[in-house]
Amino acid sequence: MINMDPRQQFLALLLVLLLPVLCFQPCYASSVTRRFRFNLEWKKVNRLCTTKRLLTVNGQFPGPTITVNEGDDVEIKVTNRVANNTTIHWHGIKQKRTGWADGPAYVTQCPIGRGQSYTYKFTVAEQRGTLLWHAHYSWQRASVYGAFIINPRLPYPFIAPNRPIHAEIPIIFGELWDKEVDDFEATMLATGAGAAISVAYTINGLPGPLYPCSAKDTYTATVEYGKTYMIRVINAALGDELFFSIAKHTLTVVEVDAVYTKPFTTTAIMIAPGQTTTLLLTADQLPSDPTATFVMAATPYVTSIFPFDNSTTMGYLKYNTTGTISKDRTRDLSVKLPENLPKMEDTKFATTFTNRIKSLASSQYPCNVPKTIDRRVITTISLNLQDCPQNKTCTGYDGKMFMASMNNQSFLRPSTSILETHYRTGLGTGSSGFPERPLNKFDYTGGNASTMNTNMEFGSRVIVVPYGTKIEIVLQGTNLLAPENHPIHIHGHNFYVVGTGFGNFDESRDPKGYNLVDPPERNTVGVPMGGWAAIRIEADNPGVWFVHCHFEPHTSWGLATGFVVQDGPLPSQRLLPPPKDLPAC
Repeated sequence: MINMDPRQQFLALLLVLLLPVLCFQPCYASSVTRRFRFNLEWKKVNRLCTTKRLLTVNGQFPGPTITVNEGDDVEIKVTNRVANNTTIHWHGIKQKRTGWADGPAYVTQCPIGRGQSYTYKFTVAEQRGTLLWHAHYSWQRASVYGAFIINPRLPYPFIAPNRPIHAEIPIIFGELWDKEVDDFEATMLATGAGAAISVAYTINGLPGPLYPCSAKDTYTATVEYGKTYMIRVINAALGDELFFSIAKHTLTVVEVDAVYTKPFTTTAIMIAPGQTTTLLLTADQLPSDPTATFVMAATPYVTSIFPFDNSTTMGYLKYNTTGTISKDRTRDLSVKLPENLPKMEDTKFATTFTNRIKSLASSQYPCNVPKTIDRRVITTISLNLQDCPQNKTCTGYDGKMFMASMNNQSFLRPSTSILETHYRTGLGTGSSGFPERPLNKFDYTGGNASTMNTNMEFGSRVIVVPYGTKIEIVLQGTNLLAPENHPIHIHGHNFYVVGTGFGNFDESRDPKGYNLVDPPERNTVGVPMGGWAAIRIEADNPGVWFVHCHFEPHTSWGLATGFVVQDGPLPSQRLLPPPKDLPAC
């Protein structure tokens, strides 16, 4: 037995008494290795009056949730049991020096072939919160996706001891299709046709009662009156930003893209594909309905003239009473969309909501936005029409091919991974070839662009920067075909959204209005319809990182590039060697 004086005994007793208070949520002090097994396989699923096969992980749709603790080492063995190639991307994980585990096909790895396995190994360092994982080959993420949850080391900064979190509620938005999505992509690329659209949105894989044969396929979250819940919202849809609300309930935003924010209340949220938003909800309504049930719903935020799925997925928030939800609920005229659900074209709400998101910027969770920059890249984001090649019939507008570009460069994936080429031969800052300014200046967001020549150049050009570069990237929307929001995701780094605006970016004027105090820190930014977004990054992660629109059709059309960070001088600033089981092309 250890001898302690009375003061030591008192301090030890005080620590024992305070520990449950200090850790009113789980606290984690040491890392371990978390191991998971993912088997890619087909599964028959009954949805929308029919049975069809979906590509899944472990037969689950959505796929299994990955739950780890901040600081953990993670190993996920992915085995491909289908004929199609595949890869998996851990969306938002920074992958410090472990770009081999990032996942985008032909950017950081060759695909995992039929019957092959690859183990993704990485450390979850200095990250906490809600992220997602998804396939990153072709359009497989239409059904191959799931939540990636990182429990924090320290207590949540937004929870008071007298208002603990009673439970967590996952909300993952997705889409359903009436054919296999690979067929849609193949047809689109072969003919130049417009993008196909889904036939339904889903909440946790369930379309809800507004769709045919789907009353039984409705997600229900059960809550207790007076309790507070953490809602982890993930948009895994292929091609739509979404509004989400719960009837008669207020939501408190506390985190986006696994970064704490200054809390604020809202009646609804807007969330783009690839983004996550963590909310607090207090079950404070006294239900007058005998079923004690409130409608939750998600509907698209529409910024394009092109076809889209204009339907709505619905679920229920049910208070834990003796009431039950009637099977004929869809015929009950009292079932209405929440009054606080924005209209599909409510750009004012979307803009106001997005502008309210600010970094927490506390002493414990500082906002390390670069105050000065070494380099500024300005790139246009365009949907284009490409002339139809000779001896080919194209079914895009005016007999041409729909394509997309950044600074008039349409990205083509090479036959091997760019990261392997970079590791073996190096990519110098002068060899990138990606134009860091628009090739031609014009009124990007105004005027009639229908008569312009929108043909592009094709290739695998990338941005290359030395380690430690503080770079600003201005993402300029265009009106070449139509103004549209574009959610741009950058792998391997978080970034700070220092400014956004409508119209054309003015390099002499707009930086004066940047927020360099508490801008939101994200991994996916929605570039406003007919506008621009400026982001700042400290390039402190060596490797090759994909930059692309998270609308899957736009990525297929080439709205992407690469971001290469060269090795730094220190061993800790250099890319690790490739793993032995890295798939070969």
